[in-house]
Amino acid sequence: MAKVSGRLAVAGVLAAVALPAAAQGLKYDVHIDAPAPLRELLDQNLDLLRFRGNARMDREQLVRLVRAAPEQVKTLAATDGYYSPVVEARLDRDGDTPRVELSVQPGEPVRVGDIDLVLQGFAPVPDLPPEKQFDTAALKAGWTLKKGQIFRQTDWEQAKRGLLRQVVQTRYPRAQLTDTQATVDPDNHLAALRVVLDSGPELRFGELRIEGLKRYPAAIVRNLNPIHPGDYYSEAALQSYQARLQDTGYFSSVEVSADMGAVLNEQLEAGAATPKQNAEAAMAPLPLLVRVTENKRRNVSAGLGFSTNTGNRASLAYDDLSVFGLRMKSALTLETKKQTARSDFYFPTTADGYNDSFGASFERSDISGEVTSVASVAGKRAWGTPLLERSLSLELLTETKTIDGIPSSTSKSLPLTYAVTWRKLDNLLFPTKGYALNAQLGGALLPILTDEAFVRGYARAVWYRPLTTSTNLILRGEMGALASRDKNGVPAVYLFRAGGDQSVRGYAFQELGVREGDAITGGRYLATGSAEFQYWFKPTYGMAVFYDAGNAGDTFSALHPKSGYGAGGRWKSPVGPINVDVAYGHAVHKYRLHFSLGFTF
Repeated sequence: MAKVSGRLAVAGVLAAVALPAAAQGLKYDVHIDAPAPLRELLDQNLDLLRFRGNARMDREQLVRLVRAAPEQVKTLAATDGYYSPVVEARLDRDGDTPRVELSVQPGEPVRVGDIDLVLQGFAPVPDLPPEKQFDTAALKAGWTLKKGQIFRQTDWEQAKRGLLRQVVQTRYPRAQLTDTQATVDPDNHLAALRVVLDSGPELRFGELRIEGLKRYPAAIVRNLNPIHPGDYYSEAALQSYQARLQDTGYFSSVEVSADMGAVLNEQLEAGAATPKQNAEAAMAPLPLLVRVTENKRRNVSAGLGFSTNTGNRASLAYDDLSVFGLRMKSALTLETKKQTARSDFYFPTTADGYNDSFGASFERSDISGEVTSVASVAGKRAWGTPLLERSLSLELLTETKTIDGIPSSTSKSLPLTYAVTWRKLDNLLFPTKGYALNAQLGGALLPILTDEAFVRGYARAVWYRPLTTSTNLILRGEMGALASRDKNGVPAVYLFRAGGDQSVRGYAFQELGVREGDAITGGRYLATGSAEFQYWFKPTYGMAVFYDAGNAGDTFSALHPKSGYGAGGRWKSPVGPINVDVAYGHAVHKYRLHFSLGFTF
C-alpha cells in the first residue's frame, strides 16, 4: 500500500548532473511504443525528449538518460493512473544516429474505489426555509472524480479545486480543505479517497461603501446595487454588480468586493480572537466595498470603416458624462448609402432599475432607389437584465420619401412600441448553445400627429445547438406584419424589406421588397429564415456553410422566398464573432461578399 497526497513531481536527470561542455550536441532518435494518451504524456515530459538537441549532450549522458528512463516513465505513468507498468529501454548504437527504443506496457490502471467526503460545519440556519438552506447533498453529488474512474493526478487535483470552488463562491468564502488523501493500493488497482472540507463561518453582506467618486453622483453606484444588507455572500452577485457598473461608461475601472479585512480589524480592535473555522463562529456582516476610477468627463472619437450593407463609413462621436446631471452621447455617421446624426441623453438608472433616455436624430438613406429623410425625437424607458430586457419607447417622426427620383410623400407619425428580448445562452459573446428572441409590438393608433394609423408586430429568433465539440448548428428566423388602411401614410422605417448580411445573404442590403418602377420599397409583411453549419478547426478559427431564404411584400402570396447560399470563414475576435461570407443569390444569379459581426441581439 502506498499513500499519495498532492501533486507528483518528476525530477529531470540532467538537472542534477553537470554536463561537460561539447562543441556540438549528440543527435539521436527516440521511438516510444505506448498507448496514445500515455505516449503524449511521455513526449511532453520525458528527459530523453526534453534534452534532445542540447548542445552539452554526448554519448555518456545519453546512456545515463536511457538507464534512468524506466523509473521516470513509471513516475509519469503513475500520474496518469498506471502504477505497475512494464518498461523496457534499449539504446541502438548501430548507424550514424543512435536510436532509443522505449517500450511501455501500462498494465491495468488504478481506479477510484471508496470515496469519503466529510463536510464539517454547514449547520442548518434556524427559521430558514429548506429550499434556501445550503444544499450539502448537491455539493457531494457534484464531486467530479467518481467511483470506477481511472485515478489520474490531474483529475484528483481538479476535483478538489472544484469542490472548494463551489463553496467559497457562496455563503462560505472562508471554507478550507483541512485534509485530502489518496491511498493507492497497486495490488488491487484501487485508490481510496478522503477529503475533509470545513465550511468556515457563514457570511452575509453589510452596508455599501463607495471609494473613488469625485465628479459623478453616488446614485449611479447605489441605484445599480442588487445586493441588500443581510444577503448571503455570493461571488456571482459581486461579479454581476461589477459588470453593471462597468457597463455604465462612467468608470475606467471598477472593483466590487466584500471587505473582509475591515471586519477582522474591527474584531481585533475590540479584542476579539480570530473567528473559529466552523459554521457556528458568526462574523459581522461584510461591508460591500465599491472602488471606482472615474472616466474623464468628455470624450471625442473618430473612425473609418466599411460595411457590405451600407458601404464606406466615416464617424465622429462626442460623449459628455455630465450635462445637467445626464449622460450625453452624440454621433455623426456618414456612409455611402446612409447618413445619420443623433444625440441622446441618459438619466442615471433609478433605484427600481429603470433606464430612461430621450434624444433626437436625423437620417437620410438611399437604398434600392428609395430615398428617405427622417427627423425624429424620442423618449425611451428600458429595464431588466441581459437575460430578459424590456423597453417602451414613444417616437415623433416626420419623413420625406422619394421613389425613383420622383418626390412621392411626406408623412408624420407618433408610434408607441413595446419590445422584449429573451436570452438563454451559454455565452453572450460567443454563444454555442441556447437561443435569443426579440419581439416588438407597437403602432400609432391615435389621430394625434399621425397621418395614418397602423399596428406593427415583429419577431426575430436565433437558436444555437452544438453537434460535436467542434461543430454547431445555427438557425435564424424573423417575421413581421403591419396593419393599416393605407400603406402610403406609414413611414418607410416601419415597413419591411429583406436582404443583406443579417437577413438573406446573396442579396444587397434591403434589396428584397415591393418593386415600384426601378425602386424597391417596404412591404406589409416579412418572413426570412437561415440555417448555418459551423466547423471550428481551431478554438478561434472556423468555417461555415449556410442557406438563407426569405422575402418582403404587401401580401402573403408575395412572400415567395428568394434563396441565397454559400460558405464563409469565422473568427472569434476580442469584440465578438466576425463572419466573412461569399453567397450566391439564386434569384439574381450573382455572388456577393458579406461581412458581419455576430448574430446575437
